[in-house]
Amino acid sequence: MNNQALIQDPMAIFAYLIAIIGVVFMISTIENNGVKKFFRYLPPLIWMYFLPMISTTVGIIPQSSDLYSFLSTYMLPAGLLLLMISTNVPATFKLGGKAILVFLAGTVGVVIGGPIAFALFQGILPDEAWRGVGALAGSWIGGTANMGAMIDSFDTPKDILSPIILTDTIVAISWMGIMISLANFQERFNKWNGADNSTIKKVNEEIATDIARNAKPLQLPQLFGILAVGFAGSYLIRAFAKLEFIPKTEVMSTSTWTFIIITAVGIALSFTKVRNLEYYGASKVGYLGIFLFLTGIGAQANLMDIVQAPQFILMGVVWLIIHIICIFTAARLLKAPLFFVAVGSQGNIGGTSSAPIVASVFQPALAPVGLLMGIVGNVVGTYAALLCGQLAKMIAGG
Repeated sequence: MNNQALIQDPMAIFAYLIAIIGVVFMISTIENNGVKKFFRYLPPLIWMYFLPMISTTVGIIPQSSDLYSFLSTYMLPAGLLLLMISTNVPATFKLGGKAILVFLAGTVGVVIGGPIAFALFQGILPDEAWRGVGALAGSWIGGTANMGAMIDSFDTPKDILSPIILTDTIVAISWMGIMISLANFQERFNKWNGADNSTIKKVNEEIATDIARNAKPLQLPQLFGILAVGFAGSYLIRAFAKLEFIPKTEVMSTSTWTFIIITAVGIALSFTKVRNLEYYGASKVGYLGIFLFLTGIGAQANLMDIVQAPQFILMGVVWLIIHIICIFTAARLLKAPLFFVAVGSQGNIGGTSSAPIVASVFQPALAPVGLLMGIVGNVVGTYAALLCGQLAKMIAGG
């Protein structure tokens, strides 16, 4: 632990991180055009990374703490399980084959782009950089929750994690800004591509109606039910994943199995009455766990490590270009609207946090569609990122 940090006690660090989340989100809700515009292009998600990163760099909080391990081991799985049980799977599939295929083309771009970019820059990257490729693949196929799973699965060292986080922040946020700017050209793109967006409108109406009809004020029984499912459920799954008959390898560790099982169990529960907890705000509680984990990830990065990052950033740019080529090629072949490209790409690269933001910029009423695509990213991200990391390991000679 960094003894020079101003705040050392894990509980004090926890209070500091949750205060960051609270302040950022409270400011983002201020009814002011300037504030709204600011957070439209620099959403709260960015500050979940950046403010703890700055805090570590200037010595307010340490770069290493037992709290960060706690957030990864317990808060992240609980948040992910709650997010999974809230999935509206039938509505997601009603988006149609084009939406899913465009999204999956973006996923393929990430899976093959990582190993290709890693192979190109392997000579100037550290020996264990392939573990960082696996971690970044998690972030770029579903977002923060999957990144956390891959950090644990690939045992990404801190000296690799820091430049990977910087790469994720710089490259992914830059791409999100470009996608937002492309919203002004969607009608022109759709006309050129011969695309039909009627399905998008139908799905949005169904989701909005479902939420409006069933949303209920949170009461104590439901709150405790949400906490019980999230924490007790994820703990039991982790305990199951530790059992000896579950095969373990360097990559398929207890943590990896935990997240794979959580994904499967969460999706299965989303078809039961457990999903009714979403009407009381289960996913919002889940996001709290994920955002807390995200601040912990940001706190483990130090901007002074930027001297190590240029080669990682170059790798990230090449990787992203391969993703872009794959997703736009699919959109052209399928005559898909630019909206599907935007949410498909952000469902991969940004996940559930930024995909709704980009979706709302393209179509103000369609943020839920972006969320659904982000959830699809969560579902496939664990498996696809594992594949990407394994391919990078093979290239590294592991």
